Amino acid sequence: MRSLLIPIFCLLTFATAKAQDPVKKPPVSDSKLDTLDGPKYINKGKIAGRKAFHRSLMFPGLGQIYNYQLEVADIKSGEQSGKRVGQKIYILGKLAAIYAGGTILVISYGDNRAEYKRFLAELQYRADPTLPNPNTGLAGYTNVDQLTIAKNIYKRNSQVVLISLVGLYGVAALDAYVAARLKYFNVDESLAFKISPSIINSSTMYGFVPAPALKLTLKL
Repeated sequence: MRSLLIPIFCLLTFATAKAQDPVKKPPVSDSKLDTLDGPKYINKGKIAGRKAFHRSLMFPGLGQIYNYQLEVADIKSGEQSGKRVGQKIYILGKLAAIYAGGTILVISYGDNRAEYKRFLAELQYRADPTLPNPNTGLAGYTNVDQLTIAKNIYKRNSQVVLISLVGLYGVAALDAYVAARLKYFNVDESLAFKISPSIINSSTMYGFVPAPALKLTLKL
């Protein structure tokens, strides 16, 4: 009897140990396949516009350089046919205009600021002769009012040039953004328009007064 109980006890112990083993589940993938959802739409123009705008904010002209790189990449990948030399020259022309305009404005700001300081120093010396002579070369101007007017003109000019520099900075960023957005703006052959005769009301006070007109209909 004892020899029969020993095998039964061992069998129950083994079954209990197997039951306590953790159950291994197959790994569940994080990405679930949903056959109902189609491919997500990627707005290339929006992405490119943001990148061009951010680069222009970092430094003027970087947005135009980014647009030029996009043009070259599309030609190499075959998305654009031909060399598109005209488009490249156009982008490089805008880049040259930005740097040329910026250079001229910076030089103009420096000149006007230097003249403003020169006239200001002369006026301060004439108001207080105890100050050291600034040697501005304006000793021959005896009219203090004219010196004051000239000082104010140079000050205003420097402020206008500074505002123009900020405007050029903003225009360069806006141009880079718009050019990148329009690059991926596709207008296919389904776009059409139709012009047809029509009648409109030419008076809003005395009822309906018909007048001939043309109606433009766009088909997108």
